[in-house]
Amino acid sequence: MTTNRTVSRLSRILALIPYVMANPGVEVDEVMERFGYTLNELSRDLNAVFVCGLPGYGPGDLMEAYIDEDEVVIDSADYFSRAPRLTSTEALGLLSAALAVAGSGQGTKALDSAIKKLSAVLLPEAGDALEIDLAAVSSEVSELREAAKEHQAVEITYRSLSREETTKRVIEPWSVFTTLGNWYVMGHCRMVGDSRTFRIDRIKEITRLDERFKPPSNRPEPGVGYTPSDGDVSAIIELSPRALWVLEYYPVEILKETSRSTTIRFSSPDAELPARLLLRLGGTAKLKKGVDVAARVEQLANQLLEKYR
Repeated sequence: MTTNRTVSRLSRILALIPYVMANPGVEVDEVMERFGYTLNELSRDLNAVFVCGLPGYGPGDLMEAYIDEDEVVIDSADYFSRAPRLTSTEALGLLSAALAVAGSGQGTKALDSAIKKLSAVLLPEAGDALEIDLAAVSSEVSELREAAKEHQAVEITYRSLSREETTKRVIEPWSVFTTLGNWYVMGHCRMVGDSRTFRIDRIKEITRLDERFKPPSNRPEPGVGYTPSDGDVSAIIELSPRALWVLEYYPVEILKETSRSTTIRFSSPDAELPARLLLRLGGTAKLKKGVDVAARVEQLANQLLEKYR
């Protein structure tokens, strides 16, 4: 299963390699600033590059990647010195994705310019033949799009399936987007005092208010994920290197990273999910804090023991 974290990490590595090769002697601080690395993250990715190479995978086939005092060194990777040319399938896929983003209302002038240039190269006589079908645009989607464009607050009646409750709340919509066949609105929810993402087909009523708001300059990228709330159960868990796959599968907060362990905060609506995860991880993880989770782990462990007695 490929996650956003994995894709983001791979993309950064593929950008890192040609940059370091084109700038011999580049300093660690410069690489960290340019690519948004911490020292631990940079070391981890260089270690991953170090065991990659061409088929055969003998010592002479692998890349060299390491930190030499205050410099980053990548060698024996000439095939990464320039970005490979896209195949026709890859280029069309890239164009389709760009058109989908533009069609969802999340496009920018830069994206429109890129679409025009890419279309001219790939489909010089296509005209409007290439269309991207997205989830149906409802009146609610159109209304929220307009409110986001005008920076206008709205009151919504929202049905939450996870908590099985209906609430009225005022939100400041930042962006409206589609993913996995559904439309969503992301913005600031005044009821919880934080950013939230709402599935639009679960909004029962929308009322646009005579209020304008100023969207934040550093608002998050549109996306769907788990947002912790005040009523959540929180557990502090220490993962060994063998348990780092958890970072790829669950939306966790990384608190501390060392070469021997990674400490995370795992938030969940109840203790069940983190408790079952800890039982699955066994000796590769340790619960450092979380009374409710510890109690549930003990209950589940006792239930399992009863089955074998």
